[in-house]
Amino acid sequence: MSLTPDAATNVARVLSEALPYIRRFRDKTVVIKYGGNAMVDAELKQSFARDVVLMKTVGINPVVVHGGGPQIGNLLERLGKESQFVSGMRVTDSETMDVVEMVLGGLVNKEIVNMINRHGGSAVGLTGKDGDLIRARKLTIASTDDAGGTNSIDIGHVGEVESIDVSVVDMLVHGNFIPVIAPIGVGEDGHSYNINADLVAGKVAEVLRAEKLILLTNTKGLLSKEGDLLTGLSTARVDELIADGTIHGGMLPKIRCALEAVRGGVVSSHIIDGRVKHAVMVELFTDEGIGTLIR
Repeated sequence: MSLTPDAATNVARVLSEALPYIRRFRDKTVVIKYGGNAMVDAELKQSFARDVVLMKTVGINPVVVHGGGPQIGNLLERLGKESQFVSGMRVTDSETMDVVEMVLGGLVNKEIVNMINRHGGSAVGLTGKDGDLIRARKLTIASTDDAGGTNSIDIGHVGEVESIDVSVVDMLVHGNFIPVIAPIGVGEDGHSYNINADLVAGKVAEVLRAEKLILLTNTKGLLSKEGDLLTGLSTARVDELIADGTIHGGMLPKIRCALEAVRGGVVSSHIIDGRVKHAVMVELFTDEGIGTLIR
């Protein structure tokens, strides 16, 4: 079936608009944190996989870092183990950590790899254990008691990034593969640690000196107090928005991650709506984009 004249004109306009961006980002690295609705909705999963393969095909180097909290929760529930959270972080004892590794490093990671490969890419799954990619340190949470004193809460095998060695990622990228990274690190004690995927994506982007860090979320991006989308923000402007309370709650750690990446050498960070089909392509290859850009 042939396109109508209007549809053909629209296709030509989109391709023409994308061309300068394809030229600009050729041979550049883009780190994408994949999570939220884009990871559970069947149609969005397929559009994400096609976006990643297209990026690689036109000469851009995508590196995917994924989460998997809902999938971990589902398996724990099936095993009869209740999930507990402190300050939004899952309490992760040794038994729970085994499940985290099974889900993140196994089920979820390999599903993403398979999905990309089915659309014509060559993806390779990794955890932070592979090639000593992610060194972690144990994360503890501070709490204040009734007397005003400070106590530390042990939440188990939850970590933060101590260092990143991207040798194995570099090798894969230059071998024309697409790395897909599960956010599991290893501590000096040899234990595995579950790390927030946003933080891992930001640190990987910094060390790779990536052109872009893209964080997929379940919101339009950063909104003003009036509900309008904010974009084209400088790091100084982001600091002001944090100080006046515009940025708060669950968006705060995401913004801080994006901000830290830019300050660490990433050219720009993007917080975009993963509920939109082909969100990554729209953000990369159109003039308008669909989310919040931080330079």
